[in-house]
Amino acid sequence: MSATSQTRKQFETFAEFYPYYLNEHANPICRRLHFVGSWLVIAVIVTSIAEGNLALLWLIPVVGYGFAWVGHFFYEKNRPATFRHPLYSLLGDWVMFKDILFGKVSLSRHD
Repeated sequence: MSATSQTRKQFETFAEFYPYYLNEHANPICRRLHFVGSWLVIAVIVTSIAEGNLALLWLIPVVGYGFAWVGHFFYEKNRPATFRHPLYSLLGDWVMFKDILFGKVSLSRHD
């Protein structure tokens, strides 16, 4: 199935979506930017709790999506899956983050 037809496809399961998601994040710089953005989201949450400052939580979409979208627009040169598959894409961000942490997904090449 071509990438174009997959972008229009409605995925029935996350397991079906995740390979497509990884393909949309083939550029190592894009993956690194997603990884940094995810770390920053965790840092914002921890800082917000530690300081008792819930207003900091407004930074989550800025740091999370900001880094990710720079990766898509300038390195992948594609449209983030968030716009077509928002829930699967958010889950994909965190699964890819975990897979990078545990070495299942590389930050230096396409897997």
